[in-house]
Amino acid sequence: VQLQASGGGLVQAGGSLKLSCAASGIIFNAMSWYRQVPGKQRELVAEITTTGGITNYADSVKGRFTISREDAKNTMYLQMNILNPEDTAVYYCAGRLGNIGPYEYWGQGTEVTVSS
Repeated sequence: VQLQASGGGLVQAGGSLKLSCAASGIIFNAMSWYRQVPGKQRELVAEITTTGGITNYADSVKGRFTISREDAKNTMYLQMNILNPEDTAVYYCAGRLGNIGPYEYWGQGTEVTVSS
C-alpha cells in the first residue's frame, strides 16, 4: 500500500495550487488531506468518502479548497484557491479502510508555502 502526494510549491497570497495523492495497492473507504506546521498538531483539512463522495472541510478552508477523487486513477486531489500565508504547511494525504476511525495509511507529505 502506497500513498504518493505531489503538487506542493511556493505561491503568492491569493494564488492557487492543486495537490494530488495517488494511491496504489488498495481501495480506501475514505481519503483525506491533513496539514502540519512545525510545533503544531496535524490538522484535518478535508476528507472524502469513496462511496458517495461525501466531503468534510475544516472551517478555515471552506469555500476556498475543494477535495475530489478520480476513481479510475485511484487518485485524490485538493484544489486550493485564494491561498493565504496561514495555509503554509506540509500537506499529507491519508487513507482509511473503515467507515469511521483513524486514518491508517499516510503519504510522505508535500510542502506548501504561501508568501505574503
